[in-house]
Amino acid sequence: MKVNESRFERILRVIVGLFIISLTFWGPKSAWGWLGLIPVLTGVVGFCPLYVLAGRQPCHTEPEEKSTSDASSPPGSDRD
Repeated sequence: MKVNESRFERILRVIVGLFIISLTFWGPKSAWGWLGLIPVLTGVVGFCPLYVLAGRQPCHTEPEEKSTSDASSPPGSDRD
């Protein structure tokens, strides 16, 4: 499986998932809190199958390199 979540998103998913799971024990004490396992698992693994179904592109794990000619020309200008 290819990672399709950013590091920030993975951390956020684990935190939110753990909070939702905690609602099983505190607060409403409902079994619906076990749905928090979904964001925890996708955050730990780094792969979200819904992103594939939605056509979301995987996150870039390596920074893109810019050439010096691209950086010097303003956006929208076409130099030949």
